[in-house]
Amino acid sequence: MIKILFICHGNICRSPMAEFVLKDMVKKRGLADQFRIDSCATSREEIGNNIYPPAQRKLRAEGIRFDRRSARQLTKEDYADYDYLICMDRYNINNILRIIGKDPQRKIHMLLEFAGMDRDITDPWYSDNFDAAYDDIEEGCKGLLEQLGLEA
Repeated sequence: MIKILFICHGNICRSPMAEFVLKDMVKKRGLADQFRIDSCATSREEIGNNIYPPAQRKLRAEGIRFDRRSARQLTKEDYADYDYLICMDRYNINNILRIIGKDPQRKIHMLLEFAGMDRDITDPWYSDNFDAAYDDIEEGCKGLLEQLGLEA
C-alpha cells in the first residue's frame, strides 16, 4: 500500500483538495485499495474545521466527490506512518521540520516537483484563485501517479 499525506498550512484548502483529487484519480483507475491518502495542516489554526466552502465549490465544479472532514495537525507519528509527505509550498516544509525534526528517509516533497516544476502552489485562502490552485494540484497529482508508474 502506498501511503500519501498532503500538507498545507491550515488543512482546509489546498491539502484536502489534493487529497480528494488524488482519491478520485486512483478510484477511476480501480486502484483505491492500493492507496491510503489523507491530508493535514502544519498549524493549529483550523483544527476541527471542514474544507473551506470555496474549495468545496471548486471540487464540486470539477466533479470531485469529497467527504466532510475535520482539519488536523501533522504529528511526529505521521512521518513513520506515511511514505510521502507532500507539501503545497516551501513554508510548509519549514513547519513540518519543526514538528518532526529531520527527514532522513527523504519523504518530504513539494507537490509540483512531480510535475517538473520548482514552485509553490499559491494559497487560495489569500489569492482567492481556487481555479489556479486546482489546476496546479491536478498537475502535481498526475505527475505523482506517473512517477509511481500509474499513468495519469
